[in-house]
Amino acid sequence: MQLTANSFFEQTNYLALADDLRTQGYAIIEHALPIELETALVKHVIELPRTDLQTAGVGREQQQTVNNFVRRDQVKWIEASQSTVEKAWLSHMENLRIMLNRQLLLGLFSYESHFAQYQPGDFYKKHLDSFKGNTNRVLSTVYYLNPNWQSEFGGELVIYDPINQMQEIKRVSPELGRMVIFLSEEFPHEVLPADKTRFSIAGWFRVNNSINNQIDPPK
Repeated sequence: MQLTANSFFEQTNYLALADDLRTQGYAIIEHALPIELETALVKHVIELPRTDLQTAGVGREQQQTVNNFVRRDQVKWIEASQSTVEKAWLSHMENLRIMLNRQLLLGLFSYESHFAQYQPGDFYKKHLDSFKGNTNRVLSTVYYLNPNWQSEFGGELVIYDPINQMQEIKRVSPELGRMVIFLSEEFPHEVLPADKTRFSIAGWFRVNNSINNQIDPPK
C-alpha cells in the first residue's frame, strides 16, 4: 500500500484553497487525502490501544489542566517515529505547509497534530486555538475519520464569526475525508456532542518564535 506523500496536493487547486483562506479565513476540502491513506488512518485510529489515549487538557505545558466542563475528548499525539501511517500523515501535511507558504507567505515553520476520540455525548466548548500575541499557532486543521457518518448523528464543528462571536458562520459535519482549515487566532469554534463515537485529527501549523535560546515551538 502506497502511503507516502505523492502529488496529491499538487493536483489539488492550490489557488482555490489559498483564496478561501485569504478572503474568508477558512477553507473546507472534501476527500483531502488519497483513499489508501484515508483508509489506513481510519483503521489505525480505531485500533489504537485505549492506553495510548489520554484525557485532553486545556492550555499548554505547565499550564495545561483537565477541565471536563470545557472538553471531554481523548487524544494521542502523532509522531513520525511511531508508525508508517502517522509518518505518511505528517508527510502530506508537510507538503501542505510548503504550499501554503508559497501561496500566502505565512512563514509556517512546523506542524503538530493528534488523534482525537469523542465518545457519545463528548464535546469541546467554544474556544480559540490561539490568542493574539500569546502563541505561535497560525492555522488550525481538522481532518475527519468517520465512515458512513449521518447528519442526524450530530458532532458538528461550529465556526463563529470573529467579530460577532455569537453568530455561526459555518457548521461542518464530521464526514470521512473532510478537512477544515482556519486561522487559529480569528475563529472561535466548538465541537457539538454526537450520538456516536467519532474520530478526527486536530492539528496546528506554527511559526517559529524561538528567542534567547528558548526553543519554540515547544515539544
